[in-house]
Amino acid sequence: MLVDYHMHFEYGSYDEDYVNPFFEQAKKMGLSEIGITEHTHGFKEFKDLYYDELILDESETGNFQKKWLEQKTKFVHTLDEYRDFIDKLKSKGYPVKFGIEVCNFKNQEKVKEILSKYDFDYLIVSIHFIKGWGFDFSALKHKFTDGDLVQIWKDYAKEIEDVANTGMYDILGHPFNLRLFRNIPEKKDIDSLLESTARCLKKNNMVVDINTGTFYRYPIKEITPYRDFMEYVKKYDIPVILSSDSHYSEHVGMKIKEAGEYAKEFGITEMVTFDKRKRRMVEIG
Repeated sequence: MLVDYHMHFEYGSYDEDYVNPFFEQAKKMGLSEIGITEHTHGFKEFKDLYYDELILDESETGNFQKKWLEQKTKFVHTLDEYRDFIDKLKSKGYPVKFGIEVCNFKNQEKVKEILSKYDFDYLIVSIHFIKGWGFDFSALKHKFTDGDLVQIWKDYAKEIEDVANTGMYDILGHPFNLRLFRNIPEKKDIDSLLESTARCLKKNNMVVDINTGTFYRYPIKEITPYRDFMEYVKKYDIPVILSSDSHYSEHVGMKIKEAGEYAKEFGITEMVTFDKRKRRMVEIG
């Protein structure tokens, strides 16, 4: 069995004409079902959290991120609209799951309040910013070399620890994707950090997202998590999902078979599927 559990409709509208190609591509790629995990920055309910969290001063980072928040895809829907659309698709027999990808906000109590009103199939939390800096913006990638790289990795791991310890989430999205612009510390400087992160995920019963988006969208051209962390995913018997992180229909299922083979290289032969936050282990096809 193959599924793709991390993707986005955000560049189009919530209508069947727009999303049909996602399901057609999924069928073509041999996927049994797909999970839609819209970014929280698409929803009005989360707007204040972004303005509270991100650096938005007159610095280069602040000015760039202010413009990013003003893009037309930001804060356009409500969660009610999203839920109703996914429910409509489910009622028509589309093989779809209702997920969301939440950023690592400091104010997790507010996030919990917002999410508690909805019956999601699963919740992904992803580290998208470090101390208010959106580190996956290519326009700001020089900040990796402007600062202490090992400290950046430590700060990233602390963000994982903070959100994992809330106990709110099912899945950690694309772990250690801060390699995406090839800013990679020496293994000896971060190995203990990788293991402690894996222990934290295990303690909080979380799942790891094996995500191919970093392979086809970023210079690193590798599946995330990278091998050093995958060794600890296996060591601590942390379950996995497979995903493409598609933002366009043509990327649905992109490199998913390779992601499955990658998991098997570490002796991981099963993945998780979800329904109303309940897990089922299935063999990776």
